Parts: sequence; C-alpha cells; structure tokens
Amino acid sequence: MLPGLVLFAVFYVWPATQALQLAFFDYDGISPPVPVGMANFTRLLGDSRFHEALANSFLFLAGMIPLAVFAPMFLAVLVNQKLRGIQAFRVAIVMPVVVSMVAVAVTWKYVLDSQGVLSWLVTTLGISEEPKAWLLDSTWALPSLIVIEGWKSMGLYMMIYLAGLQAIPAELYEAAQLDGAGVWQRLRRITMPLLVPHMAVTSTMAMLDAMQVFTSVYVMTRGGPQDSTMTLGYYVWSKAFEDYDFGYASAVALVLWAIMIILALLNYRITRERQ
Repeated sequence: MLPGLVLFAVFYVWPATQALQLAFFDYDGISPPVPVGMANFTRLLGDSRFHEALANSFLFLAGMIPLAVFAPMFLAVLVNQKLRGIQAFRVAIVMPVVVSMVAVAVTWKYVLDSQGVLSWLVTTLGISEEPKAWLLDSTWALPSLIVIEGWKSMGLYMMIYLAGLQAIPAELYEAAQLDGAGVWQRLRRITMPLLVPHMAVTSTMAMLDAMQVFTSVYVMTRGGPQDSTMTLGYYVWSKAFEDYDFGYASAVALVLWAIMIILALLNYRITRERQ
C-alpha cells in the first residue's frame, strides 16, 4: 500500500493542508502570504457571487439526485431482465461513463448551440418558432448542465444498483409472486428496501459530485450567462486562477469541503435509519 499512500499524501493531503493554511492568508501567488485571520471568511458573508454560486450548487444537487439515485435504479431493474439484446443496452448506458467529461461537454455544446441538433428538432416540431441557444439562456443553462452530468454518470450508478440486484435471492421474488404480489409491490417491498445500502452510496457520490462540479461548467458556460451556472467548484477556480486571490479561493474551498462533509454525514444518518 505504500506507493498508493505516498501518491495520496502528495496529491491530496499536502494540497489540502496548504489550502487550509492559505484560507487565513492574503496571497496572490507571487508576493509572500500575509496573515489576515478570519477576514476571508467574513468577506464571504457579503460576497453576492459566492451566494449565487452556493445557490446554484444546491440547485445542481437537487436536480442531480433524481438522475443519480432513482433513474439508475429503474434502469438497473430493466437491464437485469433476461431479454435478447439486453447486454448491448447495458453497454450503451455505461458508455458515457468511460468517455472524458471534456469530450462530452464539447459534444453537447454543439448539440445545444442555436444551430445544433436540439434547436433544429424543436423548430422542426413546432415547439419553438426560433432557434434557441440553450447555454446562453439563463433559464435553461443550469438545467442543461444538470441533465448532461446526470446522463454521463447514470451508467456508473446503474452498475452499482445492478450489483445489488444480482445479490438479492431469487427466492424472495418467487415467494412474493406466489403470495400474489405484483410487479410494483415486489419493487416497493423487496427491491427498494434491499437496495438502501446501494442508494446510500449513489446518493453520497451524487451529492459530492454535484457540489464540486467544474469541468462541464468550465468547458460549456464559464459560469454564465449572468452567473446562472456559477457553481462553488468553478468559483474556487475562478478566484484562484483568474483573480489570483488564492487565500480567498482557499476559504471558499474550505466552506465547500465543510458543506460536503455535512451532506455526507446527513445522508449516512438518514440511510442508516431507513436500513
């Protein structure tokens, strides 16, 4: 385990320690750090862009939960059936997981362009009279990113549920069927309760990914239009590498870390009680 622990310490523990220290300094990356105490955290209270990024991150989280927790569960139930061609269907769902997020974002950026496939489709069907640049519309930009992130990760969460489904004894379903339980009753009374541990894993992963989403925002919108897609993950990068305000960026990152820890603990407690 030593090589892995060394890499973990170099690329995770040491940078996290440095960020924790920088949160209490004013540092531009060139001049020596200047201690400022709690000034960076006090500044957060009056930072409207931070408040906007925080709200967008929670909206992103709310949109990701159905796509990462519930939709993959029903997909797993579907692909767990013994049907002809089901293996190809599994591969099609899992395929986006192994593709780079940058490649996915670039592709979807063209799809959502005013001259893209989606705009052509809605105008052809008469849903909209004029082509729409979805990523330039503050109403649709954030939902578009949520759908793309959910679509890309859905296959991973489906595989987690699929592993749980295949561990459920078939005798439980046979006994329930003999007692007259229908498909919905078997799903609600057997499948979903026994998948609670897997639901805890997927929901935790989805929450952490949603709160620190960065790549899709960076490639597709750069936080726009009008900060409507500015998330905490992108805001940290923006303050550090566009404004060179590393101390303040570290303070935002520390707050983001604390929020993720609270969400993970809250999710653990809820799912433990349900289990």
